[in-house]
Amino acid sequence: MPHILLLGGTTEASALARLLAARGIPATLSFAGRTAHPKPQPIPTRSGGFGGVDGLADWLVAHHVTHLVDATHPFAARISANAVHAAARTATPLIALTRPPWTPAAGDDWRTVPDRDAAVAVLAGPPRRVMLALGRMHVDAFAAQPQHDYLLRFVDPPAQPPRLPRHHIVIDRGPFDAAGDRRLMDRHGIDLLVCKNAGGSGADAKLAAARARGCPVLLIDRPVLPIRPETHDPQAVLDWIDHGAHRGV
Repeated sequence: MPHILLLGGTTEASALARLLAARGIPATLSFAGRTAHPKPQPIPTRSGGFGGVDGLADWLVAHHVTHLVDATHPFAARISANAVHAAARTATPLIALTRPPWTPAAGDDWRTVPDRDAAVAVLAGPPRRVMLALGRMHVDAFAAQPQHDYLLRFVDPPAQPPRLPRHHIVIDRGPFDAAGDRRLMDRHGIDLLVCKNAGGSGADAKLAAARARGCPVLLIDRPVLPIRPETHDPQAVLDWIDHGAHRGV
């Protein structure tokens, strides 16, 4: 009988968890622990890190994991790299359940940068009203550009106030829609959206809202990750578990 370790925290991980539960396949969904109250899941869960490659490899062996699925956020570069190395060390079949990246559509005004520090540098200049759709762990770097008014949207209230001298926080949990995000941007007079290229369909409402408003977008590219088998389809992961775990997808 297989035992799946599902590294999650994304909508894709939740979709796969439902499929695994429906099939009665033993699995554990691991959260990074950055959200105080994650949504209930139909399979057992754990929260927190593993202690690097060594800790993850030890967990795979101790819990007799037969398949490792990385369905973390596309910007969770460290855990994704650790998963590749731990899987190789323990000979555990690994697949990544990823989101296709966003690509511009007609009417989009996008500028891409390689990382967060580059995004901070681009914001040098006159004051603007900026929506930072980056998550609470990444906003303090923008204190290097204190001239702007920042709109922040978090799932949970931050333990400490952001270091941004001029900011407004909205506490809300998705899914969001384009109409609601447009109203939010209109209400705060947003003239620049800064976000990561998270991809998929679960977080693109803000991009549609920016397009409708003619608002430019500063998009942070995904980090470069080790090569590993990937799919965008939760059902393909089940097929991999059933038939192709050692061949890839």
